[in-house]
Amino acid sequence: MSVDVAHIRPARPKDAPALASAYEDAWRGAYQGIIPHLSLERMLARRSLRWWQQSLHKRAPLLVLDFRGEAAGYVTFGRCRMSRTAYQGEIFELYLHPTYQGLGLGTKLFDGARLRLGEMRVKGLLVWALADNEAACGFYLRLGGKPIAEGAESFGDTTLRKIAFAWA
Repeated sequence: MSVDVAHIRPARPKDAPALASAYEDAWRGAYQGIIPHLSLERMLARRSLRWWQQSLHKRAPLLVLDFRGEAAGYVTFGRCRMSRTAYQGEIFELYLHPTYQGLGLGTKLFDGARLRLGEMRVKGLLVWALADNEAACGFYLRLGGKPIAEGAESFGDTTLRKIAFAWA
């Protein structure tokens, strides 16, 4: 008998504390040394517990990875923000608490978002990642993403290169 201790589900308001923690720890792990310290701290401060509480009441498309009853990560998704592209869907954010990284659970989140986008009859998918975030870029490449575009994002006085990965 198999017991699924990790599954994907819609976010609930009571997930706010766990998501705030997952967000902060995932961002520190992913972006320390890439995004300038002051800019990173400001971004983290904007996503306080209060922000998560308000956001979860808006019912935006947000799925969580539920691991034994605790929200261990999340994915947000919707229609692609880029105009003039063949890809209609976009994953805006996919973050997993560092404790749960490297176990295949990020793939579970990714697949959950793709499934929901498919249910919305959205064809094709795009995800942006900072080029210096080797873990994220490697993750999307392993999932079959093809680099299709480059862009830049500014953090204070620093401009960082980002890459768009796509799936048909």
